[in-house]
Amino acid sequence: MNTRATGATSGPENSPADQPITVQVTRRVRVHDAAAVDAWVSRGQAVMIDFPGYLGSGLVRSSRTSDTWRMLYRFADRESLQRWHDSAERAAWIREMADAVAQEDFEHRTGIEGWFDAPEQAPLPSPPRWKQMVVIFTGFFPMSLLVNAVLAGVLPADTPLVLRVLAAIIPVMPVMVYLVLPGLTRLFRPWLLAGNDRR
Repeated sequence: MNTRATGATSGPENSPADQPITVQVTRRVRVHDAAAVDAWVSRGQAVMIDFPGYLGSGLVRSSRTSDTWRMLYRFADRESLQRWHDSAERAAWIREMADAVAQEDFEHRTGIEGWFDAPEQAPLPSPPRWKQMVVIFTGFFPMSLLVNAVLAGVLPADTPLVLRVLAAIIPVMPVMVYLVLPGLTRLFRPWLLAGNDRR
């Protein structure tokens, strides 16, 4: 089996340590039994989900007759991803299909941009930054409005500005990263990828 890295970063060791990392794995599989490959991926996802920092994963096959499968998974940071890559559990899972996988290509993306990747096609340019900005604003504005409205009735009127802003950001950021952005990305995906616009 041949393995190679593609994209801006060749591996988790080259990615910023404190940003979410999205990994796209493209595998060319000799086995044409889709159910067998799907079951193998599902077993890997079932193992992966127990690892700290795991944010989600998915599998796409471009057509029913294609021998190319694309898997996308996300971890909260470089350390979490490296822990999964170095684990005995992953090694055992990979060995199950080692003889059937002809080639593996890896691509890594970091930060918020990773939520907007398009694994169902050959590598595409990310959506334009203005579209990413619109989606992020669509989630961030109502979340900030709600949290600030709640805090206005909870915090004393003389609370320092720094503490007030901090109290608002602490609940907003994890909800945005773990819930709101993934949901909005799925909702707006057709618009985000329309025309495959380049930045």
